Formats: sequence, C-alpha cells, structure tokens
Amino acid sequence: MAKARILVVDDEAVIREGMRRILEKEGYQVDSKPSGHLGLEKLQEEEFDLVVTDLKMPGMSGLELLKAIRILQPEVPVIIITGYSTVETAVEAMRSGAFDYLAKPFTPVQIAEKVHKALEERATLLKDVGGETGELEEQGLDLLVGTSPQMQKVYRRILQVARTDSTVLITGESGTGKELVARAIQNNSPRKEQPFVAVDCTSLAESLLESELFGHIKGSFTGAVQTKMGLFKVADGGTLFLDEISNLSLTTQAKLLRVLQEREVTPIGGTKAVPIDIRLIAATNRNLKEMVAEGSFREDLFFRLNIIPIDLPPLRERKGDLPMLVGHFLRKFSAEMGREIRGLAPGAMAILKKYPFPGNVRELENIFERAVVLADADLIEPEDLELSLGEDEVAGVEEGYVPRTTEELKEAKKEIRERAVQPIERAFVIEALKRNDWNITKAAEEVGMLRPNFQALLKKQGISVRDRVVS
Repeated sequence: MAKARILVVDDEAVIREGMRRILEKEGYQVDSKPSGHLGLEKLQEEEFDLVVTDLKMPGMSGLELLKAIRILQPEVPVIIITGYSTVETAVEAMRSGAFDYLAKPFTPVQIAEKVHKALEERATLLKDVGGETGELEEQGLDLLVGTSPQMQKVYRRILQVARTDSTVLITGESGTGKELVARAIQNNSPRKEQPFVAVDCTSLAESLLESELFGHIKGSFTGAVQTKMGLFKVADGGTLFLDEISNLSLTTQAKLLRVLQEREVTPIGGTKAVPIDIRLIAATNRNLKEMVAEGSFREDLFFRLNIIPIDLPPLRERKGDLPMLVGHFLRKFSAEMGREIRGLAPGAMAILKKYPFPGNVRELENIFERAVVLADADLIEPEDLELSLGEDEVAGVEEGYVPRTTEELKEAKKEIRERAVQPIERAFVIEALKRNDWNITKAAEEVGMLRPNFQALLKKQGISVRDRVVS
C-alpha cells in the first residue's frame, strides 16, 4: 500500500522539521511549506491525503488556506495547529471544515493519533464517492461539451467552487471556452438569478476601462457628461467576469486589488466609496506567474486571483471529445440555417483528428458554421471543412484511399491542391496583418483587396484579429 501523503504548512522551520520527523517515523510521506500561499500552490500542483497547517501565519492564514482546500480537494482532511488556543478560534476552524484542532505545545503521540484518525475517516468517506463523475451532466453544465477525463476534472472543479464565493482564475489558450466555464459557475451558484457581467480587458483603452469598471462622476474628466455606474456596481449581487486580465496596466491592477480587499469601489472623480457584493472570476491565456517574475503583473493581485484555479485543456489534448463537439455544432448550425445535415462524409473526421486546432473549440465552431453553409449535400465533405494540413498530414489522410472513378480522382486532386495552397494563403494574410498592426482595413488596402474579401480570407483561415489566433 502506498504511503499516505501529508502536507505540513507552518511559518516556523522548527515546527515543520519536528512534524516531518514525527510523521515520517509513523510511515507517512511528508512535504512542507513555510506559508499559506506556497502551501496552496503545492496543493494546486499535487494531491495529498492530509494537510496540517498553522493557524496564524503572515499573508494567507491557516483559515484562508482551509477554505481554499475545501474547494480544491474537498475530500482532504485538515488539522489546524496553533499556539493561540481559544474556544473562538477552535469553533471557527471547525465551522470552516477543519477535521480537528490541536494546540501547541503537543506531543508526538497526540499528533500521530489525530493524523491516524483523520486518514482513517478519509478512507471510509472515499468508499462512498463512486458515481460522482457520471452525475455531472445532470448538474446544469449544458454550456460545456465533452466527456474526456480532462473535462470531467473541469466539471468537478466547477461544481466544487460554484457553491462558494471564492475568487476563480481560469487559464487556458484562446478559444478553449473560459467564458463558458465562468457562466457555468454562475449558473450553478446561489447567485444564478443575479447579473453576470463579462468584461473584455483588451477591448478598451486603460482610461476607458477604469471608467467602465469603477464608474465616474459627471465632470470628472473630459467627456464625462453624466454620472455613470461602473460594472462592479452593475454586477452587484452577481458575478463579474474579467476576461484577459493579464492586459490590465499596473495602475489598474493596483486599483482592482484595493477593490477586492475592501469590497468597495470609488468612482473616478468621486470621494465616497460604494460597497459591492460580487463574485469575481478572472481569465487569461497568459502565464501570470511568468508575468509576476517579469514585473508586469502584481504578485499580491495574483495571489488574490489564484485562490481557485481552473485550467482548460486545449482541444488537441482532448481529441476524444471531437465526435461530441462535432455533433453539437452540426445540430446548432443546421437548426440556425434551416439545413438538414446528417453528419460527416468518409474522410472528414480523419482530417479533423489530424488537425492541431490552434484556435481550439472556437475554431472548431467557426469551421462547422462555414461547413454547414458550404455543404452541397446532407453530409459534410472533407473539402467543406477547408482545413490547412501539412504535407505529412495530407499524406496520412490520403493513405489507403484510392479513387474509384475519374470524378473521385478529380476531387481528390482538387482537395490536395487546396490544402497545399492553404499555408501560403494563411501566411499571406498573417504577415499583412502584422505589417499593419493587425488593422484589417490597412492590411486589405496594402495587399490590394477589398476589405470584405480580406475578411472572408480571415474567416476561412480561422484567424481572429481580436485574439490574434495564429498557428
């Protein structure tokens, strides 16, 4: 039997080392961290059977860590240890979900007994967990599609966090469905009847974004012809979703941090803070840890946002969900466009399985919207997908396929020619955009095309100017 894994979190090195010796002597595998933030990071990376944490620590307290654990790994028991032994703190710890409470100083026998009891109870509880994954589809997660293990993990986390008001940070590449996850959290929460307000942090200049978020007072700046309520207040009682939060300036980050700490917002030009009651969900396609190291993102804000992380897998890592996603989009666009599309013609799914999907699920959705429009029959043919594959991938798709008629040979040659042209056409469009700072009008003028035709090329290639999705 594998050794039980225990995480010890305490800001005192002597306590950490003492606990390690006691627990390793009992046969357990022990890891330790000197702060709540580092302990939380470890729990986000690995799974443990038990956590032992100090109550009073600089930064994130033991109670704050406990509340995060109840969402991250709810089946993991937590033992709170403190030198501040009072009835009040004991009651608060137990109400927050602590398995037990132990005051310093304690003996090796005392801690060993409590750890053994906690692990024994955990083993009993885990016997009753079976079947939870199969019930996820009944929990109102209809916005999301897929049954792969990666998505089942996402569903589980959504249901765990939805019941709370904890801040959530959703990470993943562009097009993986971060806003859908945010809406699923809202729809499964006690706030589901309240507003859900989504803000794209890349769509507005810094000054306008601050006005949108915090509101402003009439006359506070040029153009402020009337007092405006900020989106923090618009979302009061509900959920505020900040998409691509990595694009916030350091100045706006500082203001956002203050709002999260104080739970109140002061409009631009105002002097009176207004209390707010919101659930904040943030999302980004960038690595915020790297940005913190570079100095372009505040570390204290990162810790505030990264209480409960949800990482969305790219579509290329969950190709097993392709048939379900394809069926979903076929039904959706067939209904919207009044078409009767029965499914995919032979060879079409093989192409999809080989395609890397740099734009993820959003790109797949665009592909099938286009395919339903272009299809001449009730099946989606390979050429209707208009996908760009490399020579090796084209060879792989064609392997084993021999045309039986001159018409089939003609179509096969046309398909291969189209795929050969796709990379050149894609590079042509991307380079034109880059030379013109991703301005569609200027890029179209430079290459000598009408803007609508240039836009059609963008759509054909699955390129999003807003997200700058390129392969």
